[in-house]
Amino acid sequence: MSDKKEFKKQYTAKLQELQIELVKLQDYVIETGKKIAIVFEGRDAAGKGGTIKRITENLNPRHCKIVALAAPTEREKTQWYYQRYITHLPAAGEIVIFDRSWYNRGGVERVMGFCTDKQYVNFLQTCPEFERMVISSGTQLIKYWFSVSAEEQMKRFKARAADPTKGWKLSPMDLESVNRWDDYSKAKDNMFEHTDTPYSPWYVVESDNKKRARVNCISHLLSLMEYTEIESPEVIMPDRVQQKNYERPPRSNYKYVPDII
Repeated sequence: MSDKKEFKKQYTAKLQELQIELVKLQDYVIETGKKIAIVFEGRDAAGKGGTIKRITENLNPRHCKIVALAAPTEREKTQWYYQRYITHLPAAGEIVIFDRSWYNRGGVERVMGFCTDKQYVNFLQTCPEFERMVISSGTQLIKYWFSVSAEEQMKRFKARAADPTKGWKLSPMDLESVNRWDDYSKAKDNMFEHTDTPYSPWYVVESDNKKRARVNCISHLLSLMEYTEIESPEVIMPDRVQQKNYERPPRSNYKYVPDII
């Protein structure tokens, strides 16, 4: 067996194992009323979305939500900067995943000139205090930064451009980020300097290998959680009762979707 096939086999087995643990974690969160907020940040095409998908695909969507906000409206631009994010923070028994977050101001808004210097400085000064308030309210806040090399990012951009199902993932700002690599690096380093705090640290995920990044991130996430398996009652399927005195209407009464293969 080739190394590539062996790695894929190991990845599939490990991912399944971790996803089972994620279900146990969610059961515990629901049972105990814990509140968990997870922030995913990083460069475009760094692999955040793929990891989020693997985390959530087996979880109950009523208790696990993904927040991926669009650009702020004109009204939201006049609000306190954190205001539109606060409404999405978790209630008891919920896990909320931010696919990009309030850190937009420390990254894309700074680099692309969408905020003033005063707004940027204010963000760096107030963000640690905002996160301290979130944590003191009883929410466990976890922050991941996905790190990708310039070469791998360009490779993924080209793959998206060639794939008709992924073209929507390429925005003008994604393409502009190619020309502003160093500006984004400076913004990220400055952001970390101000917001990588002892009570709310950043965890960096090396993501040139997307599969490895996924299992590394999920494994690390689980290691940060204190949870135990919740005993569920045994499910006993009832015997099916055949209705002998009921005649179904003919199939011709209904509009069936046709088979195409």
